[in-house]
Amino acid sequence: MSTVIEEPREETEIASEEETTELVGLLAEFEDIDAIMNAARGVRSAGFVRWDVYSPFPIHGIDAVMGIKPTILPWLVLGGGLSGLIGGLTLQWYVNAYDYQFMISGKPYWSLPANIPVIFECTVLLSALTAVFGMLMLNRLPMHYNPLFKSERFRRATDDRFFIAIDAQDAKFDEHDTAALLQSLGATAVETVED
Repeated sequence: MSTVIEEPREETEIASEEETTELVGLLAEFEDIDAIMNAARGVRSAGFVRWDVYSPFPIHGIDAVMGIKPTILPWLVLGGGLSGLIGGLTLQWYVNAYDYQFMISGKPYWSLPANIPVIFECTVLLSALTAVFGMLMLNRLPMHYNPLFKSERFRRATDDRFFIAIDAQDAKFDEHDTAALLQSLGATAVETVED
């Protein structure tokens, strides 16, 4: 049995890589609903496309002000519901009238009224699953990380402040011009968001 003894290695200095930060966008804080609504109108009229509004509660009319189009989620839920209806109907027909015919008191092998509960349950099940998973997919959830979470100021978005975040990937984005626009729209504070 041989024993290998390793000699101590000399520690070499490892060059530390410089941390590079990337500009994600600008975050502007507003104090009340009127201010955020006016600012949202201004940002939209300035031609920005990649931006969002954050508030501690839903604001009625903000979707129209932002120009957000209706979602396709209701159509997805309708498709899920119709799939459940057709699937439940087909399952009951196959099981009762085709695969395993069983005569009970002279009743027909398959009739619609006897199968309504199963059809209803399959419709509701697939509609609900489509609604939940469709919403998660359309909202790109779960999203465990967002660079906005680094901002101390942004923590008040769930309490008493309103924010507009403009993405740096927007074609109209220019750090100085966009910050000046947000200031002119009544922002109490504008900060850069980096990642």
